[in-house]
Amino acid sequence: MTEVTTVNCPTCNKPVIWGEQSPYRPFCSKRCQLIDLGEWAAEEKRIPSSGDLSDSDDWSEEQQ
Repeated sequence: MTEVTTVNCPTCNKPVIWGEQSPYRPFCSKRCQLIDLGEWAAEEKRIPSSGDLSDSDDWSEEQQ
């Protein structure tokens, strides 16, 4: 007997069965997936960093 794993969609909080039959996992639909992508693109979401420079800023300074 296989155990079914369920997660909540990060956008709408609807339950989603985690598995091969869920092509948009962890999202419930293409719509929720695109909403999340749009939030990242608009910089509404970000990963916090400890420094003032990004990795690309460090690289460009080393090339000079």
